[in-house]
Amino acid sequence: MKMRAILPGLVAVALLSGCQNMDSNGLLTSGAEAFQAYTLSDAQVKTLSDEACKEMDSKATIAPAGSQYAQRLNTIASALGDNINGQPVNYKVYMAKDVNAFAMANGCIRVYSGLMDMMNDNEVEAVIGHEMGHVALGHVKKGMQVALGTNAARVAAASAGGVIGSLSQSQLGDLGEKLVNAQFSQRQESEADDYSYDLLRKRGINPIGLATSFEKLQTLEAGRQSSMFDDHPASAERAQHIRDRMKADGIK
Repeated sequence: MKMRAILPGLVAVALLSGCQNMDSNGLLTSGAEAFQAYTLSDAQVKTLSDEACKEMDSKATIAPAGSQYAQRLNTIASALGDNINGQPVNYKVYMAKDVNAFAMANGCIRVYSGLMDMMNDNEVEAVIGHEMGHVALGHVKKGMQVALGTNAARVAAASAGGVIGSLSQSQLGDLGEKLVNAQFSQRQESEADDYSYDLLRKRGINPIGLATSFEKLQTLEAGRQSSMFDDHPASAERAQHIRDRMKADGIK
């Protein structure tokens, strides 16, 4: 899925604006920081995810705990378990019409109200399971490494604190947006689809929601509207893959 967000206007160009003015020292620093980005430890990825998610939350309109959206998500979340590979998870609903959801390495899982309006509980469970898969399978970590390693802001990250210690709130926000908009490879998308299928089976949830969520989003693809499934295997093909797995497993 990633599930690419519909976030009009959230294009992280500010961090790239200094490229034309780099001098040789800047390029050396850039290379050093790029190397550091690609050698991020799991602990560093979690720390960066903590800060990026916090910054994203500060900019979002979050559904109140007592709202129908929050209560519905709590019910959905309880069916999926409380961790990803041992990392505790926390859920919030972003009140926005975007058809999207995302998960970060620190267990930060956010679902947009637009997605919840479009899908039933089983489908939302399947989508969240897919996002969990991107975290559990290391796709999100790789996405963060790419976002930092190719970002001109790393030139400014030469302090003793390195990448983590020197990113500004704005840069953390841009990092979060890059992760939300991350375009994973077709292989990674397929792996996350299968992770969600297996997780749903393990939790006693019918995986049909994974297929029907793809099928619902076909209308967005047909209308050539931006969606969380853009630039990835066609939704029809992915839905059929899930239905084929269900048939092989004797699930109706």
